[in-house]
Amino acid sequence: MERLSHAHVVLDEYVRRFRALGAERRARLHALRNRRQALAYQSRVQEVIAAAFGPAPGCTDLAARVTGVIETRRCRIEKILFESRPGCLVTAHLYLPVNGPGPYPAVLGSCGHSEAGKLEPVYQAYGHRLAAAGFATLIYDPLSQGERDQYAGLTDRTGVDGCCQAHNMMGKQLELLGDWFGAWRAWDGRRALDYLLTRREVDPCRVGVTGNSGGGTLATWLWATEPRFAMAAPSCFVTTFAANLENELPADCEQYPPGVVGAGLEMADFIIAAAPKPVLLLGQRYDFFDRRGLEQSHAEAAAFYRLLGAGPETCRLFVGPAPHGFSRHNQEAMVGFFAARAGLPAPRRVIRVPALAASAAWVTPTGSTVAAGATPVPRLIASAASALQAQRSPLPPARLRECLTQLLTLPARPSPPHWRALRAADSGARARFALETEGHVRVLMHRTGAPAAHAGVLEPPRRVNLYVPHLDAAADLASESWLTAWTGGAPLYLLEPRGMGESRPDEGGGDFFHPYGMDYMLHGQALLLGESYLGRRVHDLLAAVDLLVHLGARRIELSGRGQGAVVALLAAVLDPRVRSLLAVNAPLSWHRWTQVPVVGWPAAMVLRGALAHFDLPLLYRALGRRARLVAPWGPDMQLLTGLDLKRELAATGLAHLAGPETARSRQ
Repeated sequence: MERLSHAHVVLDEYVRRFRALGAERRARLHALRNRRQALAYQSRVQEVIAAAFGPAPGCTDLAARVTGVIETRRCRIEKILFESRPGCLVTAHLYLPVNGPGPYPAVLGSCGHSEAGKLEPVYQAYGHRLAAAGFATLIYDPLSQGERDQYAGLTDRTGVDGCCQAHNMMGKQLELLGDWFGAWRAWDGRRALDYLLTRREVDPCRVGVTGNSGGGTLATWLWATEPRFAMAAPSCFVTTFAANLENELPADCEQYPPGVVGAGLEMADFIIAAAPKPVLLLGQRYDFFDRRGLEQSHAEAAAFYRLLGAGPETCRLFVGPAPHGFSRHNQEAMVGFFAARAGLPAPRRVIRVPALAASAAWVTPTGSTVAAGATPVPRLIASAASALQAQRSPLPPARLRECLTQLLTLPARPSPPHWRALRAADSGARARFALETEGHVRVLMHRTGAPAAHAGVLEPPRRVNLYVPHLDAAADLASESWLTAWTGGAPLYLLEPRGMGESRPDEGGGDFFHPYGMDYMLHGQALLLGESYLGRRVHDLLAAVDLLVHLGARRIELSGRGQGAVVALLAAVLDPRVRSLLAVNAPLSWHRWTQVPVVGWPAAMVLRGALAHFDLPLLYRALGRRARLVAPWGPDMQLLTGLDLKRELAATGLAHLAGPETARSRQ
């Protein structure tokens, strides 16, 4: 029998689906023949994008103020502080030209993923270049960058050490609320634009938006969602979602707009959404964002602009000669493009731009919005989750299963899934079977305790002990001695859902739980499709139960550990054929994950929007005496003990389901 490689089955299934959706989209674009059809296409694009960003919070008082001024030879830099939402302070620099009172054309500048934020020298440089050309430019700090560290004062910064990890931490907590961190980022940008337009020095009819990398992301999102912009120049971001997937390139959580790929969109559609207003797409020859995707996106957008009667100068492409970054070449192309669109003379070249010292350029007294009185985003998330908890009413069992099914976005299941017998492992002691649960996805089922001669036959007994590991079946078999006692010596079946165990993607020696690992990336691809990656793992387990029952099993005794316990719990609530659940090292509550600044559980264990409807304790209680909890883990994915355990069990009302602390706590 052939030894199959399973490490790419999940990735390849996503690639297959993205390609199929891409082909359908290209056919729709190519079928557009006139302006009327193009506008109808654009209207649908705008609707899908608006749905991804969700309803915006209400505009509140900006409470804006100037906290200081820096005078330079080329421009005047004002230090700006405002509130994008109550308690959420934003720090920014406003670069104003020195040649006359205005009104000036203006640019909103969003920063890439740099710890320094607006003080990153390359971002200061484009502020100076735009001011020298005659633009007022507002460059603001993103969340957890520059002066907006949302974890200021946190002693242990594991998991939030760096702006990208901090973004992803806030992102997975917001997912539980049904929110999206990208919408928070875009709201900051919209409120920054609100402030910019309050300035009498600014001409509201000539405002552009630019940014590089993560700032290019925000420039792209704002271009598609904010009609007050007259021109845009996103740099080093636009490619295709499909290219990022195929190149195994993880992105920040704000770069996964929910549902847009599943609805048939691509990155070019975020440019098309604002057509025919002038846009310049900027890239770099050696960028890790695939230049082929950038060129494809530009070609699609340019063709759409032509359908609307716009000339080639309206949708342009510039590719610099450098690696990823807002190099001088790209900055000069951006400034020149904006100047031409705003009716300004061709700008003179600015070669050297002095960088400001951090302390002299701080907007807040100590360079920290939290120290200046801001409410950290983790605390805002905690408050929002508590408000949802107070509003929730317990769902009756049938409604709970219906709601859970919808949130998990479960696909139709093959009945039963096709299975293959693979080569046995551990000198024949462990039989291995591959179950084809969706498309080309193969998940591994292992069996121990049966005669080696039966390794190629899947013939379950009437009562099946089915286990879902934390990560890897072989590892849990070697370390979790309680498994033998649980089965009472009967054969043990172990199911590794997609992306776990033998179908775990190749991390190149990296950590499965890394916040930018492949598991995180695949969770992001599911978000783009409008699906739940956790739901697909539950689907795999339910398909395995289908197969076992089809082959003669009548009673399924289910257990899981850690991540596997989450998958097993959700499946047990949905499938009455599961007669019992033993949840080892399971979380007690998703709500608790929103009440702490740092969560150790991976993003793929988050069910988007769950806390708007229910929390885990309701699922445990729905199983009643069929469920037993052993050695639960807290939000840090570590064992709860002593008073912490008693407190958590009391808060969740699950003390009656808890067993002795006999299982180990390890990753």
